[in-house]
Amino acid sequence: MKQVFFALAIGTCFLASCGPGKKLQNANAQIEKLNGQVVTLNNKVSELNTKETACESQVAQLKTENIKYGKEAEDCRKAKEAVSRRLDNLNNALAERGTSMKEIMKRAETALQSFKDAGAEVTYKNGLVHISMPDGMAFASGSTKMSDQGRQIISVVADVLHDNPGVSAIIVGNTDTIPVAKGYKDNWSLSTERANAVVRVLRDTYQVPPSRLTAAGRGKYNPLADNSTKEGRAMNRRTEIILNPDLSRLWQLSENP
Repeated sequence: MKQVFFALAIGTCFLASCGPGKKLQNANAQIEKLNGQVVTLNNKVSELNTKETACESQVAQLKTENIKYGKEAEDCRKAKEAVSRRLDNLNNALAERGTSMKEIMKRAETALQSFKDAGAEVTYKNGLVHISMPDGMAFASGSTKMSDQGRQIISVVADVLHDNPGVSAIIVGNTDTIPVAKGYKDNWSLSTERANAVVRVLRDTYQVPPSRLTAAGRGKYNPLADNSTKEGRAMNRRTEIILNPDLSRLWQLSENP
């Protein structure tokens, strides 16, 4: 009996000592497992926090870029509107100048009507007024001295320039291909000196400001007709006066906002 009791006592002690140990081991295993899960979750949380921070940084950057691009878009819009206004100003100015140049053409045409039979011609091309004088009307053959008839035509041009301060004149001499007589190196020199002669009359006789006058010679290099015929050469020997609007003023108008 004692032995049984002893055996039972020993068994009870063994069970008492072994039962809680396994539970502890199981508990520790669960704790360790849970700790691992906690670490994993903490890592995920940390990873999510990092991603969130990166996202917040990207959002902030996008907001900054959005503000920047919005400002650039506004600047582009304002620049476009300014260009549009300048184009409107220029187009309006061109229209006004075009109208005035046509009026000048009509006035010059009327004033020079009496010279039409002698070969004087007034035309309007691309916004410019062209007054053409044949050689026989303005200069004697091979000469740069203006005739009285030529001076009368120049007086009409001077009146137009005085009445229209925004208009300038380009005087262009032209010749045929027949070599010039002594006194000039070539036809080009003769054509240039004839243009200079017209400019000097406008400046000295009619007090037109030299800043509004330009002299040019094109010699035989701007023919209207065939130089192989007498009639063609006569057409090519001419002095042209080209009246044009003040382009610098137009440019200023185009630059106004």
